[in-house]
Amino acid sequence: MPDYVAQRANMVETQLSTNDVGDSRIQDAMGAVQREQFVPASKRAMAYCDLPIEVAPGRYLLDPRSFAKLLVLADLKSTDRTLDVGCTTGYSTAVLARLVKSVVALEQDAALVRLASDLLPAMGVKNATVVQGSMIDGVKANAPYDAIIVNGGIEEPPQALLSQLVEGGRLVAVIQQGAHGCAHLFVREKGRIGSRVSFDASVPVLAGFKKAVGFVF
Repeated sequence: MPDYVAQRANMVETQLSTNDVGDSRIQDAMGAVQREQFVPASKRAMAYCDLPIEVAPGRYLLDPRSFAKLLVLADLKSTDRTLDVGCTTGYSTAVLARLVKSVVALEQDAALVRLASDLLPAMGVKNATVVQGSMIDGVKANAPYDAIIVNGGIEEPPQALLSQLVEGGRLVAVIQQGAHGCAHLFVREKGRIGSRVSFDASVPVLAGFKKAVGFVF
């Protein structure tokens, strides 16, 4: 029987602590959530590897390092109302639920919505709601949000999601340009959106977030 408790502790020590994730709240949350429960049984041996894990065709849990550093970048507060975009099976939501007041978990794949809806209550998560819908459109009915986490690569700023931030709200995502990606922090200030580049990361691009290709003569 794999020792998942030891694997989680090793993940925190080798993938988080050594990569500038010193926030004890994030370390504790990721050290507590049973990541292996959110991946297919056939891939549980890989649950704590430092790479994205495919949980459905073309859909991934982010690698622990990239996910944790996005959480640091988002500067999450215990009072935050948060939108978790592309929650897949609910792992990211389970971690966020330990850090913020409430989470709206957005997923467009019906099978993943069912999995997340079953797994989160089973894992004791009580402050999250799973919503099925277009990831690029967000969840306007529950907006505005203090923080928005995008679980995957995007190729351009997500305007619909940015419009759902409160004043002072933050959105974090990895903007992918081919094989190269950089995490970006977007902040709404005085009604305008500012942004800055943070750390390098390369993650799978989320469905619906590819840059529109213009018409070429």
